[in-house]
Amino acid sequence: MVLLIPRDFHHSIMIDQPGYDVESSQAPTLFRTFAQFFRLEAAGGVLLLVVSAAALILANSPVAEGYFELWRTSISVGVGQWGLTKPALLWVNDGLMALFFFVVGLEIKRELLIGELSSPRKAAVPVAAALGGMLLPAIVFVAFNAGRESASGWGIPMATDIAFALGLLALFARGAPLGLKVFLTAVAIIDDIGAVAVIALFYTAKVDLTALAVALGVLLALFGLNRAKVRSTLPYVLLGLVLWVAVLKSGVHATVAGVILAFFIPARRAVDEQTFLEKARSFLDAFAQDGAHPGPLPTAKQRAAIYSLERLSHQAEAPLARLEHRLHPWVAFLIVPLFAFSNAGVAIQAFSSDLMFNPVTVGVSLGLLLGKPAGVLLFTWGAVRFGLGDLPGNVTWTEVAGIAALCGMGFTMSLFIGGLAFDAPGFLEQAKVGILIGSALSAFVGVTLLRVGRRKART
Repeated sequence: MVLLIPRDFHHSIMIDQPGYDVESSQAPTLFRTFAQFFRLEAAGGVLLLVVSAAALILANSPVAEGYFELWRTSISVGVGQWGLTKPALLWVNDGLMALFFFVVGLEIKRELLIGELSSPRKAAVPVAAALGGMLLPAIVFVAFNAGRESASGWGIPMATDIAFALGLLALFARGAPLGLKVFLTAVAIIDDIGAVAVIALFYTAKVDLTALAVALGVLLALFGLNRAKVRSTLPYVLLGLVLWVAVLKSGVHATVAGVILAFFIPARRAVDEQTFLEKARSFLDAFAQDGAHPGPLPTAKQRAAIYSLERLSHQAEAPLARLEHRLHPWVAFLIVPLFAFSNAGVAIQAFSSDLMFNPVTVGVSLGLLLGKPAGVLLFTWGAVRFGLGDLPGNVTWTEVAGIAALCGMGFTMSLFIGGLAFDAPGFLEQAKVGILIGSALSAFVGVTLLRVGRRKART
């Protein structure tokens, strides 16, 4: 199994160009950017599958107690009253996942500025698809859990795991058109927006107004940095850490801080393309002119040209693109797999008939398997039928149905919301069983439909 990791994962964001249009001659750069993003997400999906299987194996092995005890171990960070003490599992879920949500926020902002969400018509179909894919699964879950203590888990089947979905698309539907992959990514990103909103609005504990006031003050400071066109990422990172602690203490889930921070990161370049090309050529000419003195080290003039070119390159890249470029591999290949490894362990005895056919398990699994694809497909058809937007080119409705089924792979986000929805271990274990069953069946149905759709498209 080969991990398709791009050698140079670089986002060429050109939002500072007046009148930028993806239909213009610059469009190939945007599509190359997406292709690189897709390869990274696909490889992350493969790794996610491996570590999830490892978690299930360990949870049912002779070292199972050690596996569960590891995540219950308390870890303290800080000094005295300024310290935080939490179990290792919560450091992953509340701490590292905040970085995951920060990268999600960067992706959302990029899509809003130059991607599939940058205009009402382009966004209409994926937005409709995502809304349907959030609404119907929640209805399915509530249908089985209305009036029960477990009804608070309605948000669990609403989520889509983009890494798993793109990973399966890469492995089993390699001939799928790029437009289909872009559509899936757009739906999943809108789905992430919905998940963040659900977490912030419905899975928030009692609010601490003092901590919330501190968080608001940090937001004002971030706004000031953005308006002052501060391009160094260090001030944003430092304020982001304060924001994370304040949001954590406020009662709002700390991961929301990651998404909020992302929207204050500057997304414009300091140097436009033409200026970059002109100055870069002059620095290269200066380097070449002083090249008549060969030696093991560059000359003083050559070093000056190198440093000038380095500064210029830094100015030609938006801070948003730079952070996404640097953080995305860490999130895809470390943070999300670590989250899956710490949360996906379910003892096989949990798959008893009592657990598999209780309202939580059935509501989650059917919400993912039936509610999610039905909502995505129905709302997509409605958006196209009423002229709000169009399907991507060279895409059949059978393939759209396959994508709708892949959206039923909730996994990472579903596990995350499940941990917020249920304090009682019993309900959480039931939700995990439902997530695993619903996601696995959705993967099978989605891959089958995509393969059938590709064969029809070729005939």
